[in-house]
Amino acid sequence: MHIFHTICRIFIFFFLFSFFPLNQIVLANSREEMQLLQLYYRTDDLVVSPTRHLKPICQVAENVTVVTAKEIEAMNAHTVAEVLNRIPGLFISFNREFGTNSFIQVQGTEHYHTLVLVDGIRWNFLSDGGAETNTIPVGIIDRIEIIKGPASSSWGSSLGGVINIITKSLKNTTAAGGTIYTAFGERNTQDVWAGYNGSLGKAGYYLFAGRQDSDGLRESRSYDNNNLYAKINIPVRDDLLFKFSFGYSEPEQDYGDFPSADISSSGGLRTLFGTGALNADITDQLSLHLAFKALKKKFYRTDNALGLGLWFLSAPGERVLETVNEETNIGGTGKLVWTGGVHTVVLGADADFGELDQTITVAPVYQLADFKAHPDMDTWAIFANDTITLDRWSIIPGVRYDNNSITGSFVSPSLGITFQACEDTVFRATVARGFTVPPLVYTSGGGLFFEPNPDLDPEEVWSYQAGVESGAIKYFRVKASVFRHSLKDVLSRKKNAAGPGIDMYVNSGSSRRQGVEVALKSAPYYHFSFSTGFSYVHYSPPSNLGASDTYAYHLMIEYDNEKFINGQLFGHYLWWDFDPQLNADYDEFIWDLNLNKSLCSFENYDAKLFLTAHNLFNGSQYQLADSKNPKRWVEAGMRITF
Repeated sequence: MHIFHTICRIFIFFFLFSFFPLNQIVLANSREEMQLLQLYYRTDDLVVSPTRHLKPICQVAENVTVVTAKEIEAMNAHTVAEVLNRIPGLFISFNREFGTNSFIQVQGTEHYHTLVLVDGIRWNFLSDGGAETNTIPVGIIDRIEIIKGPASSSWGSSLGGVINIITKSLKNTTAAGGTIYTAFGERNTQDVWAGYNGSLGKAGYYLFAGRQDSDGLRESRSYDNNNLYAKINIPVRDDLLFKFSFGYSEPEQDYGDFPSADISSSGGLRTLFGTGALNADITDQLSLHLAFKALKKKFYRTDNALGLGLWFLSAPGERVLETVNEETNIGGTGKLVWTGGVHTVVLGADADFGELDQTITVAPVYQLADFKAHPDMDTWAIFANDTITLDRWSIIPGVRYDNNSITGSFVSPSLGITFQACEDTVFRATVARGFTVPPLVYTSGGGLFFEPNPDLDPEEVWSYQAGVESGAIKYFRVKASVFRHSLKDVLSRKKNAAGPGIDMYVNSGSSRRQGVEVALKSAPYYHFSFSTGFSYVHYSPPSNLGASDTYAYHLMIEYDNEKFINGQLFGHYLWWDFDPQLNADYDEFIWDLNLNKSLCSFENYDAKLFLTAHNLFNGSQYQLADSKNPKRWVEAGMRITF
């Protein structure tokens, strides 16, 4: 707590100091200097996630970070998890294996508290509530908008925040071009994809196909994945546009050997989705947006015995357990947007219909019955928000009513305020009530050794955040936030709650997450720039893994000279504060080096070579001794844009 109070004092000092004396320095800077300082946002940048309608980021009260396709390209990322791992306030649990699974935690909340969206589709599993992002190829991403903190007044079940993945836009249907990307590394690791943007008459399209493959950067691990994606825009008139998208992905992997559990695991996740949307301008001030979406997933995993004695009746390689979850989610959205005077009003409704088929098969030798369940959940909601702009102030009230067939109804109000103190300093504050619906297996499914609890309530949070983004310090830009999330009806697994040896999830009480984020980025100086970030979370009571304080540092030095080379040295330090009995190892920096060199560049053609050295100094960052991160490995490749 002493650390938290100290950081808060520093934040408040900066908050006041930057507001009064330094804004005069900013106003005195030249126009060229101001452009260099616009590193975290520009007042004309638009984001859609906070209110579900495009608006300038200076009118956004939430703690929002935007990652662009250009930034993803510079880091040579292969997965969304690698991208999110660089964002202050996000704690990504993954073993850094090529294409591996990951868990996303925002400001200390659980992984199933974070809503992940792709083309407006809820990407989270119905079964456990989390979202797996290795089914989303980074080559189709235009930008990622990240809301840190509850966004329930716009999106419903999203207690921790929202990761909104927005795919490639088709702004100019007359232009044709594309990208070919190839990367090859150690242990036969490869990532190859191609994307092409073209047109047929007035219709524009984007096509993508890719494959990832690896023998595994650690023994007993491997990975392969095929991706397909297509997006089509059909402008019927200037005021009427139809949009469609389709995607398919099927990562398969060997998760590795787990001696502590005496198993070796493998599995996969087949994902198929489609969307259709209509955007219509009814008048100059009123627009209509309708969307349909469908998502089908099949998760499968097999655990085989290693033969170390834990599964004493099983020979090495014999199947111990097999899990198959098949999910179908169909839904739609409608919204009206009215812009007039000082108001931008959004009125909308959502509907989702989800079904889950669970099958757990146990080896016959253990004389346990196989488990099957077929739960479903229907959800509908209405929402409204307004952005009221008064000179340099923006006031953003919002409210949403959700109702689902499992836990009933929930109302999520929010209020945000922004103040643009000067051309390059914005203050923000929000208060919001949010929630997350319990995962379907907790309420209606179940599993081996635990029973569902149909009486579970949603987890609820009241969240308070304040922040500032400023270029008041000459040649630097600072972004800082403090937050406090007070949760109640927290879910926990209670042993023997449904009988001897049969557990059940219950609403167990309250908890609190509070902390601070600070990020600093410099303007370029002789092609060099520097950025750093710090995140701190205090848990009260400690998390279910024993953590009382979690914090992370991000450091990056970049050299960007278009005539010579682009280079990034990025370091990530993470302190999980876990119970020592977990045998985790994380008290080290992980350093990655990315080098990009342009071979030739013309008006519509560019070819770049790149070299990436991962975990440059063989650092360790893992939560389980059975799932250690890879040591240093190197890859190289080429990106051709035409």
